[in-house]
Amino acid sequence: IETANAPIFGVDTNSCVTIWNRKAVELSGFTKDDTMGRPLTRDFITPEYQQKVETVLQAALRGEETANFEFPLIGTDNQRIEILLNATPNRDSHGQIIGVVGVGQDITLMRKAMSDSNQVAEDLTRLIDTANAPIFGIGANGLVTEWNRKAAEISGWSKEETLGKSLVNTFITESYRAEVWNVLQMALDGKASANYEFPLLTKDGMRRDIL
Repeated sequence: IETANAPIFGVDTNSCVTIWNRKAVELSGFTKDDTMGRPLTRDFITPEYQQKVETVLQAALRGEETANFEFPLIGTDNQRIEILLNATPNRDSHGQIIGVVGVGQDITLMRKAMSDSNQVAEDLTRLIDTANAPIFGIGANGLVTEWNRKAAEISGWSKEETLGKSLVNTFITESYRAEVWNVLQMALDGKASANYEFPLLTKDGMRRDIL
């Protein structure tokens, strides 16, 4: 336990720390002496997760294991360390439950990467929506997945009115449908088309030429 390459925590039946291995020290900055006998949830878990962690500990004290439970651990400088934990009952030589042992995994970097990725996606969505040019998006089946503000302004169709509808069959003049679908199919196959002009049908039946 002490030399394992994963943070391992242990508590007694009162949820006070009894095990805090080297990896837990390394991640949190708290030494074993800092933690022994102190309430795990109250002193080392962020407030919004304290009740959830206590629930997991109490379940383990009843003999119920919990796998892949995520919670944030508080470090010495109040940094937040994201832990993925498996909690199991700790039994004595007679099989009696005397506490809980949790084997964790530090997923802080993974969570940060996911958060950064989500931020990029949000920024991209915002950029698309506020662009000063009409932007349309479709899925592999040709149904509309994106219709930004400029597209709504030009066409008269709101985003809500277009999502999930066939771009070609609903918003392109009939004489151009086959040609536009071929261009879209090429794009779906990974082949870009530049400066392609097609007529878009507006909500009031007018034709707007789009490049």
